[in-house]
This record gives sequence, C-alpha cells and structure tokens, in this order.
Amino acid sequence: MTELTIRRPDDWHLHLRDGAMLEGVIGDTSRHFARAIIMPNLVPPVVTTADARAYRERIMAALPKGDRFEPLMTLYLTEHTSPDDVEDGRKSGLITAVKLYPAGATTNSHGGVRDIEKAMPVLERMAKIGLPLCVHGEVTTPEVDIFDREAVFIDTVLDPLRKRLPELKVTMEHVTTADGVDYIKSAGSNLAGSITTHHLIINRNAILVGGIKPHYYCLPVAKRENHRLALRAAATSGDARFFLGTDSAPHVDPLKECACGCAGIYTSINTMSCLAHVFEEDGALDRLEAFTSLNGPAWYGLPANEEKITLRRHADAVSFPARIETGAGPVTVFDPMFPLHWCVEG
Repeated sequence: MTELTIRRPDDWHLHLRDGAMLEGVIGDTSRHFARAIIMPNLVPPVVTTADARAYRERIMAALPKGDRFEPLMTLYLTEHTSPDDVEDGRKSGLITAVKLYPAGATTNSHGGVRDIEKAMPVLERMAKIGLPLCVHGEVTTPEVDIFDREAVFIDTVLDPLRKRLPELKVTMEHVTTADGVDYIKSAGSNLAGSITTHHLIINRNAILVGGIKPHYYCLPVAKRENHRLALRAAATSGDARFFLGTDSAPHVDPLKECACGCAGIYTSINTMSCLAHVFEEDGALDRLEAFTSLNGPAWYGLPANEEKITLRRHADAVSFPARIETGAGPVTVFDPMFPLHWCVEG
C-alpha cells in the first residue's frame, strides 16, 4: 500500500503550554488534527472553569490563520476543586474531562492530589453527571521503583476507586505497561486507555544505552521491551478501548539538556508519519484509522470527523526538522531512530 485515506485524527492527550511556546507549537497539531484534549498543568494550573475559558481563548488566538481546530478543555483536579464549578463547566460544554495528577508525578504536578479522599466529592459528582476522569496513572511514594509506579497505581488507587465508583468513566492516559493493557482489557465498562506515539517506538534502552539521552526521557518513563510490544499489540488490534493520545510535551532544549532535565517528548510534528510506519510494520494499516480517528471520539461521546487526510508512502525517506524554533527557545523533535517514508499530504 502506498496511499491511505482516513478520517482526520484527534489527539486525546496534548500539552500546548502557554505564551510563546503555545504560539510556537500549536500549528504542528492543528495542521493534521481536528481536536485535542488539552492538558491543564500550566503555571498556575487550569483549576476552574473560568481558567479553562481564558486558556481556550489564548489557544484560539494562537492558531495559524485558516486552521480549523477545536481544543477540548480539561480541569486540573485538586483537593479543593469545587464540584459545582466542575458541573457548571460540563453543562456549558466547555469542559470535556478532569485530570488527576498524583502530586509530584510529572511536570507541574506539585499541586495535584495527595489524598484521594479529599477529592471524592468531585469524583462522585463527575460519576453522577457522566464527566470523564483522565488519570496520570502513577504512584509517587518514594519506596516504589519508578518502573513499577503504573502497576502499583492500578492496584492501590485505580482499582479501589473504580470499585467504589463503578459509574465513573476513567481514561488511563499514556499507558506504558502490559499491566495497564491487561487491566483495561479486563474491565467490563467505563475504562479505556490512550497510548502515545513514542511509547510504541522506544523502550528504556533508548534513554540509557550509550549515554543518557534526555530527549527520550518522559513520564511515565519508557519501560522494558515486553511492555512496548504489549502497547503495540493493543494499539494495532482495533480494540475500541485504545486510542491515540500523543502526550506531546514541548520543553526548550536547555531545560532538557541539564543536570535535572524535564520529562517530555515532542511528537506533534511527525506523529502521523511515525504511526503509519508502526502500523505498516505490524501489518495493521487498515486499523490505523480506528486508533487515530474513531475510537477516541466514540469513547468521549463525540462524532468522528467528516474531513479526511491522506498519507502517502514515498520511496525515499521524508525529513522532519531535528528541532523547531519557538519564541520560548528551541525544541527538539522526537527522532524514532528509523527512516520515515509516510507523510500526510492532504
């Protein structure tokens, strides 16, 4: 196959940042994607409906002229979040989901939840009104190894929460382990998972072998090869419970290439080319549309996009910039470590 036409995709987990960085990266998403769930971990975070409305206005103002793109806004869950404000945001149509960050789990998560009990009034209201909870599924207790955080979170936080509130709709974001895949598959209902582009391609060797590679460092951190293969099997299976959430997360290079580098990989610019390679390699190009364009909208109760895009396979490798320049500084682009031959062309 040398040409593939699919419905325009959506990104169900995206970091756009703010200010000059927002202006520098948003075009890489709006060029190919119709919608994206926007992460709220700004400084300060997006904690109220009013915050989300103001942030959405800044996103729309930064869109390249002529691009059609819909940001789907989320709220940053804290132990003081107002259930009434969350419900008002849902009723207004502005708020698509609420994001749970365990405190200290990732970038700008220090204001996240430390005691899940203190967030229960909001979670109970969300279950009642049908508002999805997006979770960064890792514990942050220091005695738990960083490579085990996802599995322990499932056992100690997520499974008890789902048993307590079975009607709560939960998205496990950026699943990174076979444990996460198996848990989603075992769930009867109200549980799905997003998978990133980079976790389908790299394992932890990419970060550690031959020297520290800061531009492959992300949270949740890439795991062993068996976990990567489990993610690929889930993504390429066509199973409606799995869909694309790139977790594309730009940081300027000086904040990545330092003694305590930031976690995040920037993939928005070449995600569709990378995914076409992965799905072709696994003999599943006929299921790429489900993963990028159908499963996510179905999960979030939205229609699939009517507009189409076309990917073409070129005999010669296509090129992407090694880094992009933004008003905030240079951002290194994800290098999949293999030549890319697929490119979006319409």
